[in-house]
Amino acid sequence: MNLKELQNKKILLFGKSRAFSMDEFASQLKFHKIEITSELDENVALVVDAKMMTPYEQNRSDALYESHSRSVEFTSIDEVERELAKHIDANTLLMSLKLSRNKERLKSFLQNSMIDDTLFFKLLKMYSWSGEDFFENDDNRDVSAALISRFYENIERNHNVQYATTGILHLIGQTKNRELLKAISLLEPIKFHPKIECAIAMSLYCDEEMQEYFFKNSKNPKILEALSLNKDLKPALAIEFLKDEELGKNVAKSIKLTDELFELCKEQKVALALNETLTPKMQEELLRANDEEVCYALSLNGNLDKKILNSLLQSRDKNILSSIYANKAIPIELLEDAYRNGKYYEELAKNESTPIEILYQLQLDSRYERFVKTNAGFGKHIQQVNIGWEV
Repeated sequence: MNLKELQNKKILLFGKSRAFSMDEFASQLKFHKIEITSELDENVALVVDAKMMTPYEQNRSDALYESHSRSVEFTSIDEVERELAKHIDANTLLMSLKLSRNKERLKSFLQNSMIDDTLFFKLLKMYSWSGEDFFENDDNRDVSAALISRFYENIERNHNVQYATTGILHLIGQTKNRELLKAISLLEPIKFHPKIECAIAMSLYCDEEMQEYFFKNSKNPKILEALSLNKDLKPALAIEFLKDEELGKNVAKSIKLTDELFELCKEQKVALALNETLTPKMQEELLRANDEEVCYALSLNGNLDKKILNSLLQSRDKNILSSIYANKAIPIELLEDAYRNGKYYEELAKNESTPIEILYQLQLDSRYERFVKTNAGFGKHIQQVNIGWEV
């Protein structure tokens, strides 16, 4: 449909608008010089089936379609509202809302699924939370629900999540949208929820600007701790965190390593050995340190190089050997050999790389049953292959 072609004409509307309130719908049409009518006449250029149509309206619509389908265009309310939303003048709307301070109209636009994300974020900045929490009053609840339902993946499977603060936490864990994270980080109610700030600070999609903000402005040590665990931490901030022993350990084990960062983190060799972005060359250098704690940490590394793994298997340290057989990086043939030789059953039961046939056998033994049932690989198999199994 084309709004320009509908200027100075009428649309025959059956039912009510969906994304826009009826008043806003009429106002938007009026802006485009389009009139709403409930009766068919020579100026009606479009018949629109909307929501909440009465049986009488449905019958009228059906009858009109049968008799006028060649002379009048028919469409759905979604199509009309999508076109109206596409032609909203954002600057004019923002100025109008700013001058009128019409909170209900602002809220109505925030709940409108047809407007684009860029406009949504601008409108969200304008909303006043009145110093209260996300769900502390009806207006805040409606806006929070609109935010969650707009961006939450598969919201149709979990409708109630939009009415709980955990929904925002889940949203942060799901999203790759940096603008969304930035928008949430600026919402007034997160002052009541340090966990939300921590989740954003730890997200791979927390950009350098947000990282700098948390580093300079956060007085909560938990948030700084979360930021130090960010795998994509800005190098300049990594250097600052490395000045602190505990936060430096977080950086060393978490950050995506480059040769330069590897050199900077060498003071934290044990933590560094846990970092799954270590290259084989980096792992080999750490192994050459011939330090038992570093070797044990390497044995826990889920991205252990096969050559390094074979070197660690020569160790006489029982803790290192036990960790190797619980490590998902170990080749399947070694896991099968260990099972045949009656060794490391507990570790095999925990290892998600252990062949499923072996896990089935181990779960029959009460000593290992719990480990098998909490094994991620076993759980994935049950979900995908054997839905009827209880775990």
